[in-house]
Amino acid sequence: MATIRMTAAQAVVRYLAAQMAAGEDNSLPLFAGVWAIFGHGNVAGMGEALWQAREVLPTYRAHNEQAMAHAAIAFAKATRRRRMMACTSSIGPGATNMVTAAALAHVNRLPVLFLPGDVFASRRPDPVLQQVESFADATISANDCFRPVSRHFDRISRPEQLLTALPRALAVLTGPAECGPVTLAFCQDTQVEAFDFPSEFFAERSWAPRRPRADESELRRAAAILAGAARPMIVAGGGVHYAEATDVLRDFAENHALPVAETQAGKSALTWDHPLNLGAIGVTGTTAANACATEADVVLAVGTRLQDFTTGSRTLFQDPDFKLIQLNVAAFDAQKHRAAPLVGDARSVLEDLKPLLAGWRAPTVWGETARRRTADWRQAAAATLAASGTGLPTDAQVVGAVNRAARPDDIVVSAAGGLPGELHKLWRAQRPDGYHLEYGYSCMGYEIAGGLGVKMACPERQVTVLLGDGSYLMMNSEIATSVMLGLPLTIVLLDNGGFGCIDRLQRGTGGASFNNLLSSARHEVLPAIDFVAHAASLSAEAEKVGSVSELEAALDRARGAARTRGIVIATDPAGGSDIGGHWWDVAVAEVSDRAEVAAARRDNDAARTRQRLGD
Repeated sequence: MATIRMTAAQAVVRYLAAQMAAGEDNSLPLFAGVWAIFGHGNVAGMGEALWQAREVLPTYRAHNEQAMAHAAIAFAKATRRRRMMACTSSIGPGATNMVTAAALAHVNRLPVLFLPGDVFASRRPDPVLQQVESFADATISANDCFRPVSRHFDRISRPEQLLTALPRALAVLTGPAECGPVTLAFCQDTQVEAFDFPSEFFAERSWAPRRPRADESELRRAAAILAGAARPMIVAGGGVHYAEATDVLRDFAENHALPVAETQAGKSALTWDHPLNLGAIGVTGTTAANACATEADVVLAVGTRLQDFTTGSRTLFQDPDFKLIQLNVAAFDAQKHRAAPLVGDARSVLEDLKPLLAGWRAPTVWGETARRRTADWRQAAAATLAASGTGLPTDAQVVGAVNRAARPDDIVVSAAGGLPGELHKLWRAQRPDGYHLEYGYSCMGYEIAGGLGVKMACPERQVTVLLGDGSYLMMNSEIATSVMLGLPLTIVLLDNGGFGCIDRLQRGTGGASFNNLLSSARHEVLPAIDFVAHAASLSAEAEKVGSVSELEAALDRARGAARTRGIVIATDPAGGSDIGGHWWDVAVAEVSDRAEVAAARRDNDAARTRQRLGD
């Protein structure tokens, strides 16, 4: 057997470079590159190996480990999980900086390979710089923090372990049901240790998406439930996009006259103006989708894990004879909420359901009800999105301006805070994959780094990032990276003087405005933050606008810019839109001196009586 002598780090890099994404000509590497911030624990091992392979496996430098991982995750999402990236860091804070991003990828079922440096396997210099010492367990390192937020975790303490560890990692990263973050904690002395690897280990391999089909009995059961429905509807989740099933879903809905509601991850499965599109569902949903969900007797949930924002904390579906069909590639998700499970790939299963429902359509009266509600909602939404000439604009009015300026191929990126709620129910998606929201983990700081990852995946498309001042201050460093890489973004920064979304939630649950807005936080002097100057200091072009009309003009100027451009606009921190939405179970104090809290507690207790428990 022919062998090649190389270090463990060199073997990892060579193996990753040999993996290909299946396509028409198998010409695209599965790994688009490696994000790296070098330090103690990876610079001499992974750093040297990546330098050798820099022409076949590009290395990208970021300014923050969490941010570079966000960019990698956003890249994978923008490519519908068909391609991915790896991230390598130093042993200590560099590694733990990525744990938040690992959790984000885990929640959102997105692939990213983490290669954090680790302690010496030999323990010769134990304890090393940045080593976390456990008094009770000598095998624990800081990288054990990755265990609960990784789909698969391994520690590489011998070079030959890679012969089994790397194929297993790729099986998880490319598996439709297992898909999520993989962590290979890489002991730093092991990285530089040599081994005679079999040559065939580095043979090129192509990874095609696997499309498991549903069990025949599950298919027949689902078809029978749908065929007996009086008020059926579809809830489309992110799995629709990952299965490349948007066209099949549209045809299925049209053939059977099924209204469709969308989760955050599922939004843009249908264009916003499709006659069957009810819009967003749940806590941040439209009145049309939520009214239909309340009355629905059968729901076909496609590719969604049905978290509490989607189900209104289990209060949305109220028909006493309600039946749920969960079409999901992961059995873990398909059995939730006492559902009739339908385990398989969304595209394949919808195709297999079609002949079993030949000639069946939802009752006409149900379709008329859905269309009337949708028309009413769109009229109300249009008024909310319209510009106003008085006072500070609301988030919704800014969303309206950005949406009016957008073209069909544009991609909007956002995460966390109040913007996802406004975008979910109000954004008018003109094509699939034009709406990129991170709301599974609701992670502040994702937006700019995520926008960079999206731009890397879709360099020919205009990428517009929306975020608040609170999120901007948490993580903005990848503005400089976007300029450095020649990947321009348009960044719209809504300055409401703090954490306006949580301030509204705080007051909505009876609390006093406290510690969320800068003005209500402990302070001697309120900081006069110049976001334009700050963005410019990171090499972006930037300007501040004073109105929605000025914003629209600035967006026109930003289109096609050669460099990342920031646009700052002051907004009303109290100005959340009051249309749409649904109750959300937020824990409210049982005992308080505030009458407002007591009232909020009573309201919350009353709403909890509608929860469908035991699912």
